[in-house]
Amino acid sequence: MDPLLHLGRTLDEVDPPRWPAPPADATRLIRTVHALRHRKLGDLRPGDLRMLVAQQVALHCTLPLAALLLLEAPLLDATFYPGDLLLTAAGAPDSAWALLPDLRTRLSAQIAALPDADLAELPRGSTEELARFTGRPATQP
Repeated sequence: MDPLLHLGRTLDEVDPPRWPAPPADATRLIRTVHALRHRKLGDLRPGDLRMLVAQQVALHCTLPLAALLLLEAPLLDATFYPGDLLLTAAGAPDSAWALLPDLRTRLSAQIAALPDADLAELPRGSTEELARFTGRPATQP
């Protein structure tokens, strides 16, 4: 499914079955993820995508949207720090990326082009995570 063709629809519409309301004692994270499933795909912000990808929600829809943002701005600050969406996307399961080989290749090229100084600003362990994603050896900034 191409999520760009469904930007006016919600995850509950394109990723059945619809989720029931969260339990009354649900955590803030669970309530937020449930609420995001009711938002139109085209209205999801970078932070929303970071959260959905991190929670592995509808990756066939959320991961391509995140990747497209990252192709424009790989070190986008979605919620916590520059590069948080990139690291979240790179940490998505290989099985999800297997459905998106072209996007993975393009994103890997973007990562390879990042200056060492930018990589040095990422949290500890990031270069190893990005190297695992790209299939290239980690360089020490």
